[in-house]
Amino acid sequence: MIAAQNQRFVSITPPQAIVNTGSWTTASIDTAGYDYLEVFVYLGATDIAMTVLKLQESDSDGSYADVTGLIYGTSAGIAGTTSALPSATADNTCFKFEVDLRGRKRWFDLVATTGTGSTGTYLTAFALLTRAKDTPVTASERNFNNILRLPA
Repeated sequence: MIAAQNQRFVSITPPQAIVNTGSWTTASIDTAGYDYLEVFVYLGATDIAMTVLKLQESDSDGSYADVTGLIYGTSAGIAGTTSALPSATADNTCFKFEVDLRGRKRWFDLVATTGTGSTGTYLTAFALLTRAKDTPVTASERNFNNILRLPA
């Protein structure tokens, strides 16, 4: 089995209009059936620092609470130093969350908020759920419209 084929894609916030002084509308992530979660937050042009970038979790799809260790600006990064929120000069950069789901709550949600700039920030976010208990076989089970694959 190829590990990259044992995953599910989740669109958290698709590419959209620039946001200034506000939060992005995000889709929640149902992690049922998976043991690992990666969340990618990709910034385009930005002229203002973000004020919030964090993951929250819940037993149901609602009443989310912050996850200690998954809050940019206060949690330590993989180098062991305190992470920083994306700055006003963080154009075209990617920020990532990695979560071992074993023993965690089922639902996750991203909170991303930008400060007040002259124009704001472009952002898109998606998640990859991996280490599936039952391997997803079809494109729809992996949450894609279609998948092209070259044979070996």
